[in-house]
Amino acid sequence: MTTSSEHAFEGGCTCGKVRYRLNDSPLFVNCCHCTWCQRETGTAFALNAVIESDRVELLGGETEVIAMPSESGKGQKIVRCPDCKVAVWSHYAGLGELMSYIRVGTLDNPALCPPGAHIFTSSKLPWLNLSGDIPVVENYYGRSDYWPAQSVERYHELVKSVQ
Repeated sequence: MTTSSEHAFEGGCTCGKVRYRLNDSPLFVNCCHCTWCQRETGTAFALNAVIESDRVELLGGETEVIAMPSESGKGQKIVRCPDCKVAVWSHYAGLGELMSYIRVGTLDNPALCPPGAHIFTSSKLPWLNLSGDIPVVENYYGRSDYWPAQSVERYHELVKSVQ
């Protein structure tokens, strides 16, 4: 793993064929407890770092995109390693492929991306205790209520680019 701050946000799949780098810090990190994320990940939640797709650089390997349904009914595209099948990021409806949701567990140093909020906690597993300083939201939230101002600004710039 590269330890310089310039390449702090690098990651990849389990087999190592897919490698990527985030060329900026994530806008926000969500810890999603919806039942769809539970089923898709095979665990209690999904931890996703939200970032503009043009700031995600594929360093090595090829990826495959799998279209999957989502609870919203609008679907999602999961970007996976074609060999080990690890999901490295997703694109959801809304801004589609302009926004990436990086699977934090695929980062070389996932500790750099703690969640900014627990979302869809109305369906969290009952044995999971969410006490602490991280906000807990029953469903989704307003970005401006939780995201840092600079991240909200970057988000609005991306939205403007497609209007």
